[in-house]
Amino acid sequence: MALDQESFGLLRAVLQRFIVERLIPAENQVEENDAVPTDIINDIKELGLYGLSIPEEYGGIGLSMEQECEVIYDIGHTAFAFRSVFGTNVGIGSQGVLMDGTEEQKAYWLPKFASGEITVSFALTEPGTGSDAAAIQTRAVQNGDHYIINGTKRFITNANRAGAFTLMARTSDDGARGISAFIVPADSPGLTVGKADHKMGQRGTLTADVILDDVKVKAENIIGGIPGRGFYTAMKVLDRGRLHIAAQACGMADRLIRDAVAYAKERQQFGQPIAQFQLIQGMLADSQAELFAAVSMLKEAARQYDQNPVGARNDELSMAAACTKMFCTEMVGRVADRAVQIHGGAGYISEYKVERFYRDVRLLRLYEGTTQIQQIIIAKHLIQRDESVQF
Repeated sequence: MALDQESFGLLRAVLQRFIVERLIPAENQVEENDAVPTDIINDIKELGLYGLSIPEEYGGIGLSMEQECEVIYDIGHTAFAFRSVFGTNVGIGSQGVLMDGTEEQKAYWLPKFASGEITVSFALTEPGTGSDAAAIQTRAVQNGDHYIINGTKRFITNANRAGAFTLMARTSDDGARGISAFIVPADSPGLTVGKADHKMGQRGTLTADVILDDVKVKAENIIGGIPGRGFYTAMKVLDRGRLHIAAQACGMADRLIRDAVAYAKERQQFGQPIAQFQLIQGMLADSQAELFAAVSMLKEAARQYDQNPVGARNDELSMAAACTKMFCTEMVGRVADRAVQIHGGAGYISEYKVERFYRDVRLLRLYEGTTQIQQIIIAKHLIQRDESVQF
């Protein structure tokens, strides 16, 4: 699945112009109002960004993973909130249906996700369960041709915008094998969304609790139609999501480096621009070298993803995705710290956008699996890998 290169080049050129002419000028408005303007959301829908990863047969653009990473790298050059409004439709919200859904589920839901008619959220995390996804407590009890779901989900991105949730719930007590993935309409009786969380950064993004109180969902809304496969669906979805977040991190790092260079060339000390000082140059050089390494990792991991059959489990790919997500998100944290340092006192003042990027990038090391979870995934794979296979 990929868009031909000529069409992809045109799409990317249009998107880059949109970022420069529409999104970057609106960054201050998003920061001040903690909201993305409705007209910009409508423009994002018109550009087809909600359907980047959804195949053309379901109304999407059908980008490969490598192409998606290039687009998300571009969108990383502006406020995080702009990507967030459509990010769940591109990644964790829709991919479970695309990878493991029945043909009927794909035909009904994916066109709505691709157009932005429905914003779909991914509801896995709970108040007492985050990194240990197999320990979720939200429970779905079968009652004839329906399930009754009770529980609470936490930190759910786009919950306040969602028209549907890809939601994980326990249908038996058999550990990870007892978890099923449901498509739950947001207007289901008994489902309520809490107030939007107030976060350290990423203003304009929306996360909130989702509370389920005897929510009745059709059995046919189990993704794939078979209970007990939800945990494995979630893990496959997260492999793609981790590469998506890594691409965002790389785009944000490039924006930070560009802003730091521009400031260093303008700021005068001791009769010359601070860009002429070798200690400043050292920080810029370290940042650029780390970004080059991160982008190289990202491209290779994305190519591996594209070579893997859609939805097939692949431990080597999971390790590559974990390595990439860990390195890229840790990298952008270091780049942001250097960018603030290069700005000096100005870097701590909200008038300079480096201050908000510094806050925004901090979350990247936490969601879609913390850095420590990525380390566990990588180490577990290394320990279990068949060492008789030669490199």
